Amino acid sequence: MLKRFVAYYRNHMKIFILDMLASLMISVIGLCYPILTRKMLNELIPNRQIRLLFGAGALLLLIYLIRMLLRYFVDFYGHTVGVYMQSEMRRDMFEKLETLPFSYYDDNETGKIMSRMTNDLMNVSELAHHGPETLLISGIMVIGSTVYLSTIDPLLTLIIICCVPFLVAVSIPLRKRMSAAFTESRLNIAEINSSLESSISGIRVTKAFTNEKKEEEKFAKSNSAFVSSRLKAYKAMAQFFCSTSFIIDVFNVIILVAGGAFIYYGRINAGDYATFIISVNLFIGPVSSLINFIEQFQDGVTGFKRFIEVMDEEPEKDKSGAVDIGRTEGKIEFRGVSFAYDETKGVLNNIDLTVEPGRKIALVGPSGGGKTTICHLIPRFYKVSEGTILLDGTDIDDITYRSLRQNIGIVQQDVFLFNGTIRENILYGRLDATEEEMILAAKRANIHDYVMTLVNGYETEIGERGVRLSGGQKQRLSIARFFLKDPAVLILDEATSALDNATEILIQQSLDELCSGRTTFIVAHRLSTIRSADEIAVISEGNIIERGTHEELMEAGGLYKDLYTLQFRTESHADLLA
Repeated sequence: MLKRFVAYYRNHMKIFILDMLASLMISVIGLCYPILTRKMLNELIPNRQIRLLFGAGALLLLIYLIRMLLRYFVDFYGHTVGVYMQSEMRRDMFEKLETLPFSYYDDNETGKIMSRMTNDLMNVSELAHHGPETLLISGIMVIGSTVYLSTIDPLLTLIIICCVPFLVAVSIPLRKRMSAAFTESRLNIAEINSSLESSISGIRVTKAFTNEKKEEEKFAKSNSAFVSSRLKAYKAMAQFFCSTSFIIDVFNVIILVAGGAFIYYGRINAGDYATFIISVNLFIGPVSSLINFIEQFQDGVTGFKRFIEVMDEEPEKDKSGAVDIGRTEGKIEFRGVSFAYDETKGVLNNIDLTVEPGRKIALVGPSGGGKTTICHLIPRFYKVSEGTILLDGTDIDDITYRSLRQNIGIVQQDVFLFNGTIRENILYGRLDATEEEMILAAKRANIHDYVMTLVNGYETEIGERGVRLSGGQKQRLSIARFFLKDPAVLILDEATSALDNATEILIQQSLDELCSGRTTFIVAHRLSTIRSADEIAVISEGNIIERGTHEELMEAGGLYKDLYTLQFRTESHADLLA
């Protein structure tokens, strides 16, 4: 893990080295004060060398001015290195997230992922800057002060050094306890982010059902868990710091008593004793800094570990020798396909299905039967457990992900639009499309006339997830994307089920044009909308139990007829009530 962390310094090595040199000079300058103090007390003042005394003061002032400039460099450019490293880690993490399969997002909530990318990487950034700087400055100060104190009195220095193991013995177990507590706290922060992201995203649903209190209760639960874990962490931190501070206070008492005894017995003079009292802070201060650094180190290491967990996730990878299939005709074949999301329950069982180019097949049946799963397997959002899916006779495992998905368009019930303009959302279908191509796609999707009524036209901001558009307008915008993409295979997954009848008829006209000449899979709740399909497959409990045209299935008198008859009666009854 250390090697991977250090690798992020590579692009900033020049500034990092300068930062370390500046830190080194700051450490060396820190030793100047006690050295000059000892010289003043033992030589300049007793010998009444007043000019040299003022000269030494002026020299010390100049040295401190240099140290001020060096600290500015370290504080600014050192943090700059940390910020750039954080930016690169965030970039790498985002790029990694883009490569992960659907199954990863099934198991990881958005808020928790965001917490890793923001809070965790912020702590890593702080460690990247302060870690080497603290270790270098404190390390040099500890070594340098030990050497210098030894020149004053080796025995008194040895007494101080012997106290350090007691400090370490107290610090290590308390540090482990603090580390575990802060790790738990970090997990609870991720839970809060996840809960908050869910509540804010669903605020309209919450208000519609007047369930504000319920959301407050859910948030209060995760917030309470965070408070509890944070208090536990701060309790461990308080125990750690008060104990280590007490040991350091004991250091000072020992120095005071031992130094006084040494003066009494004539081992050292008053000047050396005063210098030792001043200089010992050069030893204790860095030791304290190293101890205090443990908290930041733990936060940074924990954050980097969580970053590494994401980076080590298995991405979607093209099979060795996978080919770019180019533009396809759109023939889809399922040969003995079985699939399960986990080992406990199968979703599809030995599916055999062939759809010729340009043909339209409807998948119907009870909820949970596997209709949407079939659609998700075609673009390889999930890998089949057994069997093979072929596109134009080529196993989709032998086709690159990019090439495969460029040939497939998916229109879903829950349309996702990005926060931006109408233009940006339509061009998402093909980023290099011309203005004329974009407008033509909008016209074919029956959205152009509406756009022209807006003050800003195609530059109109649609808000988060298209909140400023109606359901029908969002669906038309989505359809315009696919006219631009021009896929050979089209999947309509309950594309109009959330729309009212009048809007559905208008959207259906656009969909009919979009489906023309493309191999189309339709998952539909309203069976009346798929009567014109070339073939209908009835899916139940992961099996194809019936196949045929609408007329053939109605004549066969199986599950399809039962479903159709039941739905027809329900819709007729609703119309009468209306």
